[in-house]
Amino acid sequence: MRSGDVDVAIAGGGPAGAAAACVLARAGLRVLLADAGGAHRFKVGEGLPPSARHLLRESGALERILADGHRASHGTLAFWGNDTAHANDYLFQPHGHGLQLDRARFDAALLEHAQTSGAEIMHEAKLALLPAASEKGKHRLHLRTQSHESVIGCRWLIDATGRPATLARALGAARIQHDALLAFHMRLASSADSDQDGRTWVEAVAEGWWYSVLLPSRERLVAFQGDADLVDRRTLLSRDGLWQALARAPHLYARCRQHSYAPTGSPHGADASSSHLDHSARLPSDAPPSNAPGWLAVGDAALAFDPLSSKGISNALYTGMRAAQALVNFEQGDRDALSHYARHLLDIHRSYRQQLGAYYSTERRWPKAPFWLRRSGGVSDAVALV
Repeated sequence: MRSGDVDVAIAGGGPAGAAAACVLARAGLRVLLADAGGAHRFKVGEGLPPSARHLLRESGALERILADGHRASHGTLAFWGNDTAHANDYLFQPHGHGLQLDRARFDAALLEHAQTSGAEIMHEAKLALLPAASEKGKHRLHLRTQSHESVIGCRWLIDATGRPATLARALGAARIQHDALLAFHMRLASSADSDQDGRTWVEAVAEGWWYSVLLPSRERLVAFQGDADLVDRRTLLSRDGLWQALARAPHLYARCRQHSYAPTGSPHGADASSSHLDHSARLPSDAPPSNAPGWLAVGDAALAFDPLSSKGISNALYTGMRAAQALVNFEQGDRDALSHYARHLLDIHRSYRQQLGAYYSTERRWPKAPFWLRRSGGVSDAVALV
């Protein structure tokens, strides 16, 4: 066991954690980021919308990302509300084209950028809370890697662990769930190599909706979104089951058959629901008995979005940088910085839910289907998950 102290410990090495680490390290704070790993595991959430470019530019990582071999995305094609294709061409947007990401490469580049900025990156590492230290105002954390274990102290803790929000919930935050959407995704491969359509495809069906993108690997990702209590998970997690379900999305299925795609590998499932923490930041407390140090949540740990919104990676970068700046401002004397950050995130999610409900309500072809009936008046009522 080794011991040490840092100013800020960050749990999670995705875009949110890396973005926070860059800002904090550049501000002169001692930052340790624990990346749990999985760099070679395929990650869904591979699209970067054009509007996210300014966040990468602000972080200083844009040019590196643009030069890193990701595939350009020039718009979206949606079969939503009727059987007519609705196209949105990024050519007419001020930010330029989007990107279909190699997520492992993208995440690794952001971590390297954070390290260049001065953060200490621990790979294949996990942080866990230990019982409160007798020393006032510090978190005590167990840091475990493949080669050693440590106990570290930190004045600030940032939870970037994704939707589970493991540390924030252990510190008293509650997760507010707004629906039970699940995503089932798999990759398709074709020896024909004839597909050139890099747009994001979206197609509504009676049971939910599909999206598909062409990945940098030349594979095509297809993903079905449906409610947890309305889908047969065992079937959709089988290669044949998800492939057969795709046939109920006639336009996307025809595209896949046209280019001789076939499933490769097994399908995977993921939580795709809308949720948020009841509070995403806690100020340090000088009051006994806790003398509690401060913490913040970023990315999906703080706010999680329906994939239809395409906000996942943008939200990760935005909240990571804004949380870090709020922490720096607090350290410099702005005692309201953390509470402003927490309230701002609640406002973001409230506005998002209104926009999401409005968009879902435009699909009226299956008014009696449970999936769409639930969304005819907006996102369903929230449930608190402690």
